Amino acid sequence: MSYLAMYRQFRPKTFDEVIGQKHVVQTLINQIESGKIGHAYLFCGSRGTGKTSTAKIFARAINCERPHHGSPCGECATCLALEQANNLDILEIDAASNNRVDEIRDLREKVKYPPVNGKYKVYIIDEVHMLTDSAFNALLKTLEEPPKYVVFILATTEVHKLPATILSRCMRFDFKLVSTDEIAKLIEKVLTQSGVTFEPSAVKLIARAAEGGVRDALSITDMCVSFAGGHITYDAVIDVLGATSREHLIRISREMLAGNVGTSMLALDEVLSQGKSPLVLSKDLIAYFRDLLMLITIGDKGKELLIADAEDMQAMLEQATPENYAKVVQAMEELSKIEQELRYSLQPRIVLECGVVRAIENTSLVARVEALEKQVKDIQSKNQ
Repeated sequence: MSYLAMYRQFRPKTFDEVIGQKHVVQTLINQIESGKIGHAYLFCGSRGTGKTSTAKIFARAINCERPHHGSPCGECATCLALEQANNLDILEIDAASNNRVDEIRDLREKVKYPPVNGKYKVYIIDEVHMLTDSAFNALLKTLEEPPKYVVFILATTEVHKLPATILSRCMRFDFKLVSTDEIAKLIEKVLTQSGVTFEPSAVKLIARAAEGGVRDALSITDMCVSFAGGHITYDAVIDVLGATSREHLIRISREMLAGNVGTSMLALDEVLSQGKSPLVLSKDLIAYFRDLLMLITIGDKGKELLIADAEDMQAMLEQATPENYAKVVQAMEELSKIEQELRYSLQPRIVLECGVVRAIENTSLVARVEALEKQVKDIQSKNQ
């Protein structure tokens, strides 16, 4: 049997397994239990947040003979029939490759035929924003008044591209990004079921790198398992992501905060000569300075939010002093300014180095201004 990717292997099969979308799941469950099923739904949100998975669960649940807490039982004859790839009652359409008006007209003809196994015939149209204007116009009337046994579920990552006429005919659900903690718990569960051991810091790093997308998190986890084997470490995840080690980030930031241009350049060169991307290094530095800002502003509570061992945390605490507050903010601002330029520059290394130099110059200026202000205050207090 061919290998099945983790994001497919662990795709949710019931509403209980959908994470981070309680507001969507509870509404759909209430509709199923009350029997008030709409004719058109719009699922919108970022990639990998569960739109298509939720659509599939909902499609099976409204056809299930014995739904359990709103979810399909998976055991009745209808559920077993709908799990077959060749079933005719749940049809998935990729609008990215079926976006012409002729294909939508063909769909309009097929909706006339009643379901074979269940009560409803469900059309899941993924990436619906890719339809052409003429295709949208062809869909309008059918979407507004389909046969009573037809349910449309439209999914999109770019809801702003949909015509208002389509939006007004659908019940809209906005899928939000999933929290880092929820993603981390899912990764731990997946790895445990797969017989893979792991370092907690490695799981947190994967969850943070996913940026709210469950599919991205499982894809990264899959790569880490392939790379590291039966035990996933923090360093292994760093290698897979092409990210910068905490040791290098501490060294670069220490030199930047001290105002040392020369040694900052040497520290940058050491990392970049290993083949690290300037864009990735820039993002890692911004994230690191953000961690320092958290430690400065919220103290001990910030330790719970960060990914670092005891030695690294001690080094970060030495940098996270109130005196460095303005310097940290300046460094974040300067590095954030160059992020877009790094994406398209033919010389990204030079852009990064210039950004670091400007950040050091600005932080040095801030330090001099603060010193002057302190001197003025001292003089004023003496004269009083």
